[in-house]
Amino acid sequence: MVIAVMNTLTIRIRYSETDQMGRAYYANHFVWFEAARSEYFRKLGLSYRELEKEGFFLPVLRAECDYKHAVSYDDIIKIECGAFLDSKTKIKFEYNIKKEDGSCVATGKTLHVFINKKGEPLRIPKKVSKALCKRENINTA
Repeated sequence: MVIAVMNTLTIRIRYSETDQMGRAYYANHFVWFEAARSEYFRKLGLSYRELEKEGFFLPVLRAECDYKHAVSYDDIIKIECGAFLDSKTKIKFEYNIKKEDGSCVATGKTLHVFINKKGEPLRIPKKVSKALCKRENINTA
C-alpha cells in the first residue's frame, strides 16, 4: 500500500544509534517509527498522554520493517508517517524512512489496538477517527 504522507519527522543519526560497523543499529528504526508516530498524533491535535488520561491505551500488536539501505552517523533522515483505521478497535501506521537525497532507507508498519487499563479492546475514540478523517480530506484535496 502506498501511504499518503501525513507527517514527516527529520532526525540526524546520533553516534549512540550506530553499531560497531558505524551503521545505524537495526532496532533504532522502530524507535524512529515511534517518534514519527508521536509527532503525527501531535500534528492531529492529539497526544498519547491525553488519550491515556482518558483511559485509552495503544499497544503494538504487530511491527515490521523492511530494510533497504544503511544509514550512518550524522546522516539526516526523514521519517514519513501515515495512519489508517484498520477496524473498529485498531489503527495501522505506515512509515517510509528516506535519506536527504530521497532514497529509501526502510519501510515499515505497526498495528495497534485501543484498550483500557484491564487490557480489554475499546472502540477507536471518536476524536481520533475524526482527526484522521479530517487530515485525510486535507491531503486529498
